[in-house]
Amino acid sequence: MGPGMIGLLIGLTVFILLALSVPVGFTLIITAIGFLVAFKGPIAISTLAENYFAGLAEFTLLSIPMFIVMGAAVAASPAGKDLYEALDRWLNRLPGGLIISNIGACSIFAALSGSSPATCAAIGKMGIPEMRQRGYPDGLATGAIAAGGTLGILIPPSITMIVYGIATETSIGRLFLAGLLPGLMLTLLFMAWSLYTAWKSGYNFSHKRHVSWKSRFSILPRVLPFLSIIFGVLWVLYGGVATPSEAAGVGAAFCILLAVIIYRMWNPRDLWTILSSSMKESVMILTIIGCAAIFSQMLSSFYITQSAAEAIAAAGLNKWVLILTINFFLLVAGFFLPPVAVILMTAPILLPIVIHAGFDPYWFAVMFTINMEIGLITPPVGLNLYVINSIAPDIPLATILKGALPFMICMVIGIFLLCLFPGIATWLPNSMMGPVL
Repeated sequence: MGPGMIGLLIGLTVFILLALSVPVGFTLIITAIGFLVAFKGPIAISTLAENYFAGLAEFTLLSIPMFIVMGAAVAASPAGKDLYEALDRWLNRLPGGLIISNIGACSIFAALSGSSPATCAAIGKMGIPEMRQRGYPDGLATGAIAAGGTLGILIPPSITMIVYGIATETSIGRLFLAGLLPGLMLTLLFMAWSLYTAWKSGYNFSHKRHVSWKSRFSILPRVLPFLSIIFGVLWVLYGGVATPSEAAGVGAAFCILLAVIIYRMWNPRDLWTILSSSMKESVMILTIIGCAAIFSQMLSSFYITQSAAEAIAAAGLNKWVLILTINFFLLVAGFFLPPVAVILMTAPILLPIVIHAGFDPYWFAVMFTINMEIGLITPPVGLNLYVINSIAPDIPLATILKGALPFMICMVIGIFLLCLFPGIATWLPNSMMGPVL
């Protein structure tokens, strides 16, 4: 049986197991073991344990649990509430300042926490009732928060980018830089659409509440320390002062320290909540990574990845047709799988094909990530939609989905702009770290 037929059988097996709600990590390792035993005999699995732990031996992987602890410390504290309140106080005089505050708070909190659902929950609990109270349409109020929460996987520091860097053996620092300007671009697109929708629906932008300058400055001491951690982590990474793992460890320690000092989280139970939730999420991600290492080894042993790359290269497709096809594939994959799973299963296969077609690998990483963002607000797995629905259960899920749809279009526009102007993603990393060799 040839590599193509085996690859189809593997894909069908993975699809069936996922449809049966088997966890992603278990799906990968069950498929790998099953096909290795079936085609190569029991001796083929003699090195699986060694390969599993070898896949977790990468030093950079230490940054994942550290960034998760950093985000959990922020999510468990009232930092999200303070961040939202600070932006609302400072932007309240702008037309549509509340909607800008919500999307801005989502982008900053998502960067701090690295978790899209946590961002939706933290900002949505305050922002959605406030926007509805001031007359914003339900669809816009919920859709803006659902979409704003996705920005955390693109704006650095991003756990998703770390996983991508490890899976494809690309520079995590350069990936962070590549995602910064596109993340800001999407934030501006979200804000522009929100303001247009509110204006079109007849919302009265002249409705503003009075906020004193004293009130504006009084909240900054509770917000600026957390923002300084983001800038500090990025500075030591780009300045060559520390590795991603070292920067993440220091960032996590400072976030816990600030949560204790600023919000008086002295109770050991509070700290245990932070550490236990971080441990669960870290184990989940690292399990998928270890299982994906075995799955990748299995694909390589059957010559499937190499055959797929050779077949696409031999097809002689126009490079933009190739990118369009890959975008469609990633979009569909994101409908059903979480970003980490899609990255580990497909990025190592797709990246050599994209590089062979003449595209920048870091530009492709940004495009890849935006497709994953769309999946976070798209059924059936769009987790953000269900988080928002739990916050505002009186708003039908169909209304939330309808409100999120224009933001998906904004992301598609973002991908289109990246294709027209790749420098949006490549200019910053090339300027600070030199061109890709």
